[in-house]
Amino acid sequence: MMSDTDGDDPTARQRRVWDSGAAHYDRQMAFYERIWFGGDRQWLGERVRGRVLEIAPGTGRNLPYYPAGVTLTGVELSPAMLAIARRRAADLGLDADLREGDAEHLPLPDASFDTVACALALCSIPDPAAAIREMRRVLVPGGRLLLVDHVASTWPPIHAAQWLLERWTIRSAGEYFTRRQLPLVEAAGFEIVAVERIKAGSIERVHARRPADG
Repeated sequence: MMSDTDGDDPTARQRRVWDSGAAHYDRQMAFYERIWFGGDRQWLGERVRGRVLEIAPGTGRNLPYYPAGVTLTGVELSPAMLAIARRRAADLGLDADLREGDAEHLPLPDASFDTVACALALCSIPDPAAAIREMRRVLVPGGRLLLVDHVASTWPPIHAAQWLLERWTIRSAGEYFTRRQLPLVEAAGFEIVAVERIKAGSIERVHARRPADG
């Protein structure tokens, strides 16, 4: 059976998927954060510095964890998710520049951020390699890249379950569970600072750096 999203431009499909799910996203994520993603947003917030760009901030669930003193910009594909993020920023009293845009074609100048952060989004960005290259482009030399995502588990039974789940989620929502972003980060020319895998290897946290000379 064909999905009603089949045949669309992948980016347009993802925009529609996230727009349609925006109203329920926070409730769903609150559940997953209790059982699977606990501590990931705090990990990001503890490591950002200076001028921060968040890729795909969604409804702004990372916003409460950013420290005082950073300058925050967010680029989000979904207008519906972006509207919720802007309300959350206003409720928190944050002066954040949250704008609509595509992670694969960032509407931002070269070397304009000290930190780029992305949480739980590269799993569904249609071309994650292109998005990571864009992250490198907008980072200053020596700038830091912080990524958190679900990846292929190191435990074979969970990996097999992820592969089966993907047979549905890729078609219905463009979401992958067996991707791994670390090789793409390395291929883009980043220097790896630290990598941590938790939850049977199904969650990976990557801290990388754009080389100071490139």
